[in-house]
Amino acid sequence: MTTLASALALLVALAVAGVLFGRRAHLLYRIVRLGKPTDRTGDAGRRARTEATVVLGQRKLLQRVVPGLVHALVFWGFVVLLPTILMALLGAVDEDWTLPWLGHQGWYLLLVDVFCVLVLVGVIAAFGIRKVQRPARFEGSHLREADLILGLIAVIVTTLLLWHASQIALGIAEWPAGWSPLSNAIATAMGDGAWLETGERVFVWLHVLTILSFLVYLPYSKHLHIGTAGINVWFGRTRSRGRLEPLDFEVEDEAALRLGSGTLVDMTWKQMLDTMSCTECGRCQDVCPAWATGKDLSPKLLIMGLRDRLFAEGPAVLDGREPTALVPAAVTDEVVWDCVTCGACVHECPVSIEHVDHIVDLRRHLVMAESRFPAEAGTMLRDVGRSSNPWGKPQSERAAWADGLGVRVLEPGDPAPEVLYWVGCAASFDERARASARATATLLLHAGLDVGILGPRESCTGDPARRMGDEFTFQEQARRNVATLGEAGVTRIVTSCPHCFNTLGSEYTDFGGSYEVVHHTELLAELLADGRLEAPEGTDPITYHDSCYLARHNDVVAAPRAIVSRIGRPLEMARHGKRTFCCGAGGAHMWMEERGSAINEERAREAAATGAETLAVACPFCTMMLDDGVRQTGSGLRVADVAVLLAEAVVPASGD
Repeated sequence: MTTLASALALLVALAVAGVLFGRRAHLLYRIVRLGKPTDRTGDAGRRARTEATVVLGQRKLLQRVVPGLVHALVFWGFVVLLPTILMALLGAVDEDWTLPWLGHQGWYLLLVDVFCVLVLVGVIAAFGIRKVQRPARFEGSHLREADLILGLIAVIVTTLLLWHASQIALGIAEWPAGWSPLSNAIATAMGDGAWLETGERVFVWLHVLTILSFLVYLPYSKHLHIGTAGINVWFGRTRSRGRLEPLDFEVEDEAALRLGSGTLVDMTWKQMLDTMSCTECGRCQDVCPAWATGKDLSPKLLIMGLRDRLFAEGPAVLDGREPTALVPAAVTDEVVWDCVTCGACVHECPVSIEHVDHIVDLRRHLVMAESRFPAEAGTMLRDVGRSSNPWGKPQSERAAWADGLGVRVLEPGDPAPEVLYWVGCAASFDERARASARATATLLLHAGLDVGILGPRESCTGDPARRMGDEFTFQEQARRNVATLGEAGVTRIVTSCPHCFNTLGSEYTDFGGSYEVVHHTELLAELLADGRLEAPEGTDPITYHDSCYLARHNDVVAAPRAIVSRIGRPLEMARHGKRTFCCGAGGAHMWMEERGSAINEERAREAAATGAETLAVACPFCTMMLDDGVRQTGSGLRVADVAVLLAEAVVPASGD
């Protein structure tokens, strides 16, 4: 084939591939443009760092060393081998054409040999994981499609090696052959037969056509994430992971009012991009406490279901047809209500999919647009709106836990305290959780801090209503509390509830509330370090349970462990820190009936397996859930808040 004929053939191949790829890419772009707006601008520096570590560095994938390394080898290989695509396109036209400078550099062709081998190793290992090991996280994934992609990748690097080897064998290589040990060895095995000239043309064209086929197939497959993942990571969340995007109820145009996700056109463009970025790796599914305890929810299958609905209905919606309801067309009611909003899925996801936001938006529509939610949760929503707490207790009883402690209850006009103790509903009204409040207040007063509480002026932060999907009730509570805190002149808040901690510190900023919010374990650890609290070294074996809203959503991991290390001998559970396992109360599940096996019992068994005598917690909901879990499993562990354990060591007479 002459150079002109080769050039024309290549142009035809590129044009066909370009049209097929471009048509699909343009359709997907138009579908994403259907999405509702969400602000993901700003924080360019942080976004660039995330891109470098998560995408280029494969940080999240490498949390699981073996499968992470397998993927990293393939990914890094393609990054290194990208210039060879241009080399092959030029070489397909004329055997003497290559990239200026780089195509003549022996060191680069050495890298090509090395990374071709590494990519093949990665492909073989990936096949081994899928076909031999068969981890449960792949349940529901499109494995045949993955096999095809892996096969195409293997063909691409194999034909590249064969092309380079045939160039060396013919003596037309543009680089010193000694720099390519593998290609050189293959060239030696090829010999010097007359077939080599034809073989060299076959190898380079097979390489080019496989690459173009791969390119065309990508936007139609789950490996669409190769093109979208980097974009999705860039537009990922840069603020607190525990924060939910607020809904705007004050829009002038009623048609623009968004009540969560009812149909695909209610989804934000970021949520649509999420669905197109899913790799179906199942890491989210593997860590989901709902899935682990036999419930219907799989974060992976949730995103896949939304993606399938997007692809099935998107073109028709672009043509003017009305979309169908996402629940139950894409996901079932049970899936929506199984979630405990623990964020384990988001933490594991290597492409920054925000599963919790999807679920909460589905709940928002069901609750606010259709009044459709588990019946038992209705009582909680009514009590938050009517009594300002999900227990339905009178506000006059809010400060009863503090009787006799000498804690100042702030009245309107009183000077602001050094630290406001935000007690939260659980520690105000539940007997088991009250022990934590009493211990915390006792320790802060013992350390000489000026501490005050709002008493009956404190109202539920609205967290359970918000996670349930009742955004309107949440915003009512938020604005009321922000006004109260503003009137009291409060600037520093300590709270023993991670849910209150997250809401006050990460979500009230959207409603004008800006405070320094610390968790009680952070303040107590600080007081211990400063010598304002003194506790003897303890030796009793203690295992500490990380609250999801403390460790994973808000990065508080070290402080509670500093306290536990002082008062006992810490024993870690298998799942701890930011990869903790939920107690089962999140996502308003404290007020919902649980289907399947109990999450709190699963966690209680894991705690008992450490051999510890005490299960330390730092959350009133964890206290209640894990205490129930221990009782149900007969584990015999004592469940106690870190503050209670510290108070027993510092001021034994005050221990509860």
